[in-house]
Amino acid sequence: MPDFTEYNHPVLAVACPTCRAAAGAWCHCPSGHRAADFHAARRAEADRQFIAQHGDLAAIIHAASGWLIDPRGRARD
Repeated sequence: MPDFTEYNHPVLAVACPTCRAAAGAWCHCPSGHRAADFHAARRAEADRQFIAQHGDLAAIIHAASGWLIDPRGRARD
């Protein structure tokens, strides 16, 4: 299971299905240059895997110490 707190950005925890960039590597364009942003399919896959691993109420928060997972971050009181 991917560790969404390991990298500089949580989306980097999964491989990109569009450009085949490995987990931890930035997306790239067909020309080989670094993409300006993550591919939409990679963002969707990261969301899918995050929800499968942590549940649909969990949220990931960027804190001074890095990324933190709040298991009930999306819960409404």
